[in-house]
Amino acid sequence: MFWGHVLHFWHTRSPRLMAIYAGLASLAVLFAAASLGGASFDRLSALVFDEYQRLKPRPAADTPVLVVDIDEEALDVIGQWPWSRSRLALLVDRLAELGAATVAFDIAFSEPDRTSLSRTLLDLREAGAEVTFPSGRPNLDNDAVFAQALAYFPTVLGFALTDEFDDPVPEPKAGFAFAGRDPRDILQSYRGGLNNLAEFYTAAAGLGFFSFPPTADGVVRKIPLVARSGDHLYPSLGMEALRVAQQAANFVITSTGASGETEAGAPAIVSMRVGAIDVPTDGLGQLWIYYSGKLGDRIVSAADLMTDTIDTAALEERVAGRVVLIGTSALGLRDLVVTPLGHGVPGVVVHAEAIDQILTETYLHRPDYMPGAEYFLAALVTLLLTFTLSPGRPVSGGLIALALLASVVGLSWYLFSRQHLLLDPLLPSLAAVLVYVAVTVAQYLSSEREKRYIRNAFGRYLAPSLVARLSDEPSALKLGGELRELTLLFCDIRGFTSLSEGLDPEGLTKLLNDFLTPMTDELLQSGATIDKYMGDAIMAFWNAPLPVADHRAAARRAALAMTRRLEALNAETGRDIKIGIGLNTGECCVGNLGSLQRFSYSAIGDAVNVAARIEGITKAYGLPILFAESVRDEDGADDGEFMLEVDRVRVVGREEPLVLYTMLEAAAVDKSTASDLIAAHGVFLDSYRRGDFAAAGQTVKSLRDQAPPGLHGLYQTYLERLADFAAKPPQDWDGVFAFDSK
Repeated sequence: MFWGHVLHFWHTRSPRLMAIYAGLASLAVLFAAASLGGASFDRLSALVFDEYQRLKPRPAADTPVLVVDIDEEALDVIGQWPWSRSRLALLVDRLAELGAATVAFDIAFSEPDRTSLSRTLLDLREAGAEVTFPSGRPNLDNDAVFAQALAYFPTVLGFALTDEFDDPVPEPKAGFAFAGRDPRDILQSYRGGLNNLAEFYTAAAGLGFFSFPPTADGVVRKIPLVARSGDHLYPSLGMEALRVAQQAANFVITSTGASGETEAGAPAIVSMRVGAIDVPTDGLGQLWIYYSGKLGDRIVSAADLMTDTIDTAALEERVAGRVVLIGTSALGLRDLVVTPLGHGVPGVVVHAEAIDQILTETYLHRPDYMPGAEYFLAALVTLLLTFTLSPGRPVSGGLIALALLASVVGLSWYLFSRQHLLLDPLLPSLAAVLVYVAVTVAQYLSSEREKRYIRNAFGRYLAPSLVARLSDEPSALKLGGELRELTLLFCDIRGFTSLSEGLDPEGLTKLLNDFLTPMTDELLQSGATIDKYMGDAIMAFWNAPLPVADHRAAARRAALAMTRRLEALNAETGRDIKIGIGLNTGECCVGNLGSLQRFSYSAIGDAVNVAARIEGITKAYGLPILFAESVRDEDGADDGEFMLEVDRVRVVGREEPLVLYTMLEAAAVDKSTASDLIAAHGVFLDSYRRGDFAAAGQTVKSLRDQAPPGLHGLYQTYLERLADFAAKPPQDWDGVFAFDSK
């Protein structure tokens, strides 16, 4: 009963009114889904922005940032990880010697170096050994050596902020000043971190966290520039490196509530300043990384710095004045992450990308008004579709929906590529799809009664395909056509008069039905439109009313299939029916042609007449198939066809010569002799067109003997024609044979 009332409601209201109801209902459902499934929508949006970055990564720039990579090569040359701290001290000293601005470690040193010689010395003495040094005891504590290197040069230590450890993080090296709301009221607080040894903290000039916040799919798209642990704020590794490189003392964080910053909703961080650099952030103090993926020339293997494989001058040119980040890409050290541009990216490269982006001042922005703009666009798309979709025109409606969807995506892409603004096209795009489907279904239900009327009124008089078209589009009931490239086919039974002699009307009807049925099956399977039957003849074409991909190849395959079906039919019935098939491709006028009282879907034009002429002269060459050069594909035949040029002819009513071809099943031609046959045939045609009929005659005799049976009729025709030419040479021979009858 309920669904009966629903159907009555749909059927008793106009399609336009039902479209409005359906559009508004769809929009409400979509908005509810977006509100309830926020996390899922956010993840899909992130995938869209990932694709944008892949399509247009950030342009590369020569900024003063360098990555020293502890890669597989370095492990092979220097030795397995962990390296001794004294060796790392040498790496720091080397970078200082080469003129680096600062060195930051994307590595935590949370445990003492177990390879220190001081530990070995203690063990030896406990075992009773006496160890002396000739000139005083050297510093054998690797950690102390490393701490001295950290203190000698401006360095930044990295650590991980996490809720998995309760160990408090030492106080930050930098100070923080606030403008607006206190960022500690905004930022999530971490319980502790994975720390470094206290002596390293004391020696280093800076302290920054290198950990990335987890995401649902593990892709690093944003990094926080500032984070909180306890009552302290800590900068990211990259921001701290920039501070130390500029010899700045503190950071300035601007939040909503500051001068010129309006707090429209929840409090939010706006930007973070260090030295002369001002970095815009999202509300949680995060930087949306715009990856370039092109830092390869600014990555140096640690092995190159710790060996003499590269000239010092060349290294100095690459290192001097740069912020140097030390990290690892070695697989066993597990510091590989996923970014929008790829998998297995070293974490240190992400920090380098952030610094590179900050120094080029190339930022991705997603202002707080963007979600509202996306909802507005979804509502606008809904209204446009609701009032522009026409009942019974799903294709045109789909094009409108696609145009709106493309406009939304295009706007989103424009804002990203030109303005670096992140407008999510997902919600308005889903609105376009959902509203189109809902409105189309609503219009279909409300217009079904009109369609039933048309089917009942015209079903007895028109073909079912036309009735279906009229019921979907009543305006199609008119005269009219369009210009379109078609491939046309004419097929006729040869000697039909002699075949039909002695047959009564029933026998003649059976003969025609037995022939036309399989021929029609092959044509329809190939996507052809049957134009008409003319007694024993068929006219068909491809690429109208619906486009047919590769319509030339479809027509050729259909012609070959028709000859195969005819062979089977002859074997089954004992008859010897032969056919001629002519093919041509050209521009025609196709559509509903005729009179106001009666019309049919047909094609007219010069290309139609040419196809008919070609079919008419197939018998002159003893071939079942002939086609114009226009039917050939640009790249030639496919693997199932063997093509051969037949002749250049001039047909009645057309002055311009036609180049005609025939074809056989590729399987009917011996592959080992096919190339020889084509070459010899080319020699024959060249002699024939030059008027050297004697040489052509010699060649064609050889061709007739070596050619497959399907070409015997062609070469027999040429033998007879050459004999006629020998008796009566043609005047003004131009290599084109003229037919003087249709």
